[in-house]
Amino acid sequence: MQLTGPGHWERFADFGVARQLLRRAVDLGINHIDTADAYGPHTVEVLIRKALHPYGDELVIATKGGMTRQGPNLWAPVGRPEYLRQCVEMSLRRLHLDRIDLYYLHRIDPQVPLEDQIGALADLRNQGKIRHIGLSKVTVSQIEAAHKLTPIAAVQNRFNALDEGNRAVLDYCTKARIAFVPYAPLAAGALVESPDAAVRSLRWLLDQSPVVLPIPGTTSLQHLKQNAGAATDRHVA
Repeated sequence: MQLTGPGHWERFADFGVARQLLRRAVDLGINHIDTADAYGPHTVEVLIRKALHPYGDELVIATKGGMTRQGPNLWAPVGRPEYLRQCVEMSLRRLHLDRIDLYYLHRIDPQVPLEDQIGALADLRNQGKIRHIGLSKVTVSQIEAAHKLTPIAAVQNRFNALDEGNRAVLDYCTKARIAFVPYAPLAAGALVESPDAAVRSLRWLLDQSPVVLPIPGTTSLQHLKQNAGAATDRHVA
């Protein structure tokens, strides 16, 4: 999400730096990279392809769809089935993949029945274009409703040492053995007052549950190395 221009809009200022960062992440053993078609929009998926394709067998690329962009820091969900199908097809093309390992519904669209949104993704999974389905920014009741329609592999909600507002969602995911992927794990930089503080914050997250997989974003090679070091024998992307 950080590898864009200001407001998560347009391209990152220095392609060479962004490519170096992504390649270094893989060199450090990170095997899970999270993105979305709305970042840029579209520019980060293209950047990942240019930097990392052909992908290693162990690399999992997760992306998201169902969010439209109107400008810097502007976002709006669109969950119409035909739009979600288009999102998946275009992400496959931009990332140069035959199948997306983990595909999130970026936001549930309140204007479209949930069964239509989840059903569209389940159909694409049955076609072999998605391996696993995830949800982003959801409540426990929404996860339960979606899980009745199809298996949910991962949930991506905000969670960090300064904001435990999604504790109930984490607890549910732990019991249901659903991966919990906390975004803003370092509270948008508020927990990065020192390298040790950042590492402690990430280790705190990892200790909350065996299903936790933090996704700290960065534009710094130094911070990338620090973040990866927090994982010990686990992978942090």
